[in-house]
Amino acid sequence: MKIMVTGGCGFIGSAVCRHLINDLGLNVVNVDKMTYAASEGSTAAISSNPNYSFHKLDICDRDAMQKVMETEAVDAVMHLAAESHVDRSIDGPGEFIQTNIMGTFALLQAARSYHAALPEPRKSAFRFHHISTDEVFGDLPLEGGLFTEETSYAPSSPYSASKAASDHLVMAWHHTYGLPVVLSNCSNNYGPYHFPEKLIPLMILNGMEGKKLPVYGTGENVRDWLHVEDHARALALVVMKGRVGQSYNIGGRNERSNLKVVETIADTLDELMPLNNGSRRQLITFVGDRPGHDLRYAIDATKIENELGWKAKHNFDTGLRATIEWYMNNGDWWQPLREARYSGQRLGTVKA
Repeated sequence: MKIMVTGGCGFIGSAVCRHLINDLGLNVVNVDKMTYAASEGSTAAISSNPNYSFHKLDICDRDAMQKVMETEAVDAVMHLAAESHVDRSIDGPGEFIQTNIMGTFALLQAARSYHAALPEPRKSAFRFHHISTDEVFGDLPLEGGLFTEETSYAPSSPYSASKAASDHLVMAWHHTYGLPVVLSNCSNNYGPYHFPEKLIPLMILNGMEGKKLPVYGTGENVRDWLHVEDHARALALVVMKGRVGQSYNIGGRNERSNLKVVETIADTLDELMPLNNGSRRQLITFVGDRPGHDLRYAIDATKIENELGWKAKHNFDTGLRATIEWYMNNGDWWQPLREARYSGQRLGTVKA
């Protein structure tokens, strides 16, 4: 089986590529524009594998996308390429509209033409898997409730709105044109190769360097945390075994407040590399909240657990500790990104 992965040099995309090749022995065609959040180092371990090929292309280029599908003779498309940072979407929503909506549209059109020309049985076996986020559902109260596949969409940010739009496009192309699609929505991911602007890697690196640990608002916002390797396993199951026209929610059943996450990172770093002048908890600084900050996300993963037999393997506490140790041991991956692309500055402060 040969799978085209868009955004395969990003955080989740690279984990998918590594899993498909190293664990499943499949062929991977990685298509990535190589924006600021992409890193060749994330796929270095598989770059010389004969089952791996790479194309530096923009998903908004429909003709290029169709050509790759045809020349590589792919059996499925896993669409992960996206602008994904909420704070950046507040500062500059245009790129999110272009990549997440127009890029998905271009890819769907390319896949539609490619799929129509396939002979049987390859035509019946082809799948277009769109990977999305739980943020399309809006937020939940602190006291209860879970996102299911039937939860109504209520996006709060330009990012989540652009992903919601792309989800709707994917399902419309299935219902109108018969494109065999599957869709998945995941909770917050964490793990190795995570770009330093996101909460967990930012707190780890700031903590390692003895810098302030900025927490939005009061830190009460709750997220369900999913290890990226668990997510990659789930995505492979969805594209290979998921029912056409269905969506699957993927979550780790590991809810933590942002403040609790930051405190755990601080305490773990204190244990692994103690400061000379006290605890890193003293570095925690509460800063102004970002506009439209959702209160809580929580995924009900019952459907994928029951239908496809997937279970999250990583406990958050042990998974987070392993992630911290990975960053401590892999400065050659994150230091160039920290120095050249993102040094920890505040994003998402534009209100109008």
